[in-house]
Amino acid sequence: MVSIVTQNVTVALGGRTVVRDVSTRLDAGALVGVLGPNGAGKSTLVRALLGLIPHEGSVMLDGAPLSSLSRAAIARQVAYLPQGQTLHWPISVERLVALGRLPHLAPLSRPDDADRAAIERAMARADIAHLAHRTATELSGGERARALLARALAVEAPALIADEPLASLDPAHQIHGMELLRAEADGGGLVAAVLHDLTLAARFCDRVLVMADGALVADGDPRDVLTPELLAEVYGITAYRGTGALPLLVPLDRVR
Repeated sequence: MVSIVTQNVTVALGGRTVVRDVSTRLDAGALVGVLGPNGAGKSTLVRALLGLIPHEGSVMLDGAPLSSLSRAAIARQVAYLPQGQTLHWPISVERLVALGRLPHLAPLSRPDDADRAAIERAMARADIAHLAHRTATELSGGERARALLARALAVEAPALIADEPLASLDPAHQIHGMELLRAEADGGGLVAAVLHDLTLAARFCDRVLVMADGALVADGDPRDVLTPELLAEVYGITAYRGTGALPLLVPLDRVR
């Protein structure tokens, strides 16, 4: 079962410390939300977890130092959905999703039947099978977000890290996206997602990591972590907390 363990991870970009001394452990079978206001260091942290940027401290993937693994080995273990990707090439949606199989292919080899089956499964799960032959650069923002999610799902890696996977999605597809991430975790996968919607995080996540000013300031069950005091301190807001069967957190006002 895959795991990611960090010890005192610190990242400096442009002479400024963006992530400070973060130690945590992510294990299979859990959906972990990474929360915090804009500029808190969330995206920088997940990029460090993948070894995409230089950092101090250690990141271990399944007990092995990330620095000892090849990019291909990491990509087979951890699928990554970056935020805000721009599509430059007018390829079909099906070919875009097929890029998720690259970590499994030898140089100059073509996808085989198993790869094509993984591509079809990913498109069906992301609700874009009907877009397979559309040109990816002509998709709407929401359609593009779902196609890129399908590309990450096509890797069929034991871990998935998604950075703002709900951006540009309408409410129905936001819920569907969270259901997909929830299903990945329930199937034994390790799933970490940078999120801004507090209610969806509270409803679907087993655990949330809350960041502020580059530091990890809270880690635990969202029902315990997302308190009025923390929301006021980290986000500078007051919020309504629903008491029904499903968690509900509605921002009301800025703290004056």
